[in-house]
Amino acid sequence: MMIAIVIILFIIVISLIIFNVRLHKKIQKYNNMNQKITNLYVVQDFINAIGETSTVEDKIKKINEILIERYEIKYSTIVVFDGAEYQIKASNVDPKHWDSLKKLHEVDMFKDSIETATPKYVTVNNENERLPYQQMEFGRAKSAIFFPLYIDNVYIGYWIIESGTPHDFDNVDTTVLEVIKENIVSVLKTVVHQKTLESIVRKDLFTGLNSEEYLYGKGKETIDQYTVSTICMFKIINIQQINKDCSRELGNKVITEISNFIKGNLSEDYIFVRYMGPKFVIAFSGVEANSVADFLNDLKDKIESMKIQLSLEEIETIDMEVKSRKRLSKELARDVAVPRLNFVISSYYKGTGLEEVLKKLEEYLDNANPNESDITNI
Repeated sequence: MMIAIVIILFIIVISLIIFNVRLHKKIQKYNNMNQKITNLYVVQDFINAIGETSTVEDKIKKINEILIERYEIKYSTIVVFDGAEYQIKASNVDPKHWDSLKKLHEVDMFKDSIETATPKYVTVNNENERLPYQQMEFGRAKSAIFFPLYIDNVYIGYWIIESGTPHDFDNVDTTVLEVIKENIVSVLKTVVHQKTLESIVRKDLFTGLNSEEYLYGKGKETIDQYTVSTICMFKIINIQQINKDCSRELGNKVITEISNFIKGNLSEDYIFVRYMGPKFVIAFSGVEANSVADFLNDLKDKIESMKIQLSLEEIETIDMEVKSRKRLSKELARDVAVPRLNFVISSYYKGTGLEEVLKKLEEYLDNANPNESDITNI
């Protein structure tokens, strides 16, 4: 009887062990699946953050907020080296500690991490200790992981996560953190290109208009507030003839007169830039193509009815050598330019390639009949 009871108990124990093992595997599988789902959500959030109508700095701050919320990280700081100095691009740490966080590349333990492109985990054993890189703070962080960041094998800065609990990251899944780090790098790589475009925007000398690059930075922020917009590109098709038959000074005045006229008749909600040479772009944000036809027809008629010439005062400012190479001032004063324009428009949908739309419009104007002066919707 006793033997039977022991056997039954043994079978029950074995069964419970098997059940617990299977349950553990299922829980582990569930946790892994849950982690993968979380990672997918984070990636999607990152993509949404990149696509938002915001500056580079705002995008980086946004992805840091996503990390903190999704992974319940106590402190997260992204530091980027801009070629001259280290700058904190995003952090939820009190700004009074930022000086220390900007100098982590000078700490010996992190120097090695940067050189070997490997993460560095540091922690304390009790509440009375402080992390080696902390100077005047004791209670804020008790453990941290430092991740050097690289774009195409080029060091660009670091990401550091911190906790107020000793040994808080002892059992953390470093594989997940590596995935997060790579996502951060992907975002930084994307926004670096945007930052470059934002930094090279310039004002055109004659018109005071922003250059083409404006469309891909600040301009796109405005355009992408709407689902559909209309992009118009026009070309002054007889500007070269005006320069040749009259003078380049008169050609420059034609460009400025047309630019000023359009600026004076264009809503502040729309974007007007000098695209390249005699080509200009108007972005009608949130307006469909059929709604701009009448406005463009009226604009075209009024500009092509202009008779533009240099005043005597303007002629007097022309360099004497230029005047002697061309003609006498009285002859210059008799020159009259009548501009002719060729327009092409196309719809732009938020989330698609603005540069592709502009390329298509430019190709049309460049390949159009030199005498074509029309408004074409493509």
